[in-house]
Amino acid sequence: QTHTNWELLITDDASTDDTCEIIESYRLKDERIKLFKLEENAGAAVARNKSIKHANGRFIAFCDSDDIWTTDKLEKQISFMLDNGHAFTFAPYQIISEAGNNIGFAPTRSRVNYNDILITCDIGCLTAVYDTEKLGKVYMPMIRKRQDYGLWLKILKQVDYAYSHPETLGYYRYRSHSISSNKFKAIWYIWKVYRNVEKLPFLRSLYLVFIYSTHGIRKYGRLRTTKNTIW
Repeated sequence: QTHTNWELLITDDASTDDTCEIIESYRLKDERIKLFKLEENAGAAVARNKSIKHANGRFIAFCDSDDIWTTDKLEKQISFMLDNGHAFTFAPYQIISEAGNNIGFAPTRSRVNYNDILITCDIGCLTAVYDTEKLGKVYMPMIRKRQDYGLWLKILKQVDYAYSHPETLGYYRYRSHSISSNKFKAIWYIWKVYRNVEKLPFLRSLYLVFIYSTHGIRKYGRLRTTKNTIW
């Protein structure tokens, strides 16, 4: 990263391969890298929240192991937040294949609020950043899937809007066998967020699931290859 004042907090969720050994080899070369280990597999919410708990920096950002940030992501996004006083931001991102080839583009609206993302969520986890000085540390809900979406909803109850940086700042790797690629499972987990996390009424949740799935079909049914754009 061109912004060098960072720390990389990795929580290993009881992996069974040589992940920890690889991380340790990098940690010995760079003290900004910190490794935490869970004794038993507990899921992404527990792992992410452990890293949030131990974070020392003002800004919290997320990057899953198979996604990529642009080299100037932190520099541009943090400047965008400081210059405009934004507490919560995100950005457009490219979609790449498992082999790393560009296969689409995820555009964003210039800003979104709580009700906006109930209908369709523009905020990719790999681009989200929030300011603990303005919000405090905000943790992901304790659910196995879509806990990142639950976190965005929680933050947007504290602030009116999340704002999008105008430039592409990351690369999301689309995997054919992932939860996000299985639309029926993805919609089921969205339903659980509505009902179990947000405690929305049954009929409203049913309506929102229908609208969300309709947007999802349009969004992922044809991968976008447009230029970097905010609308």
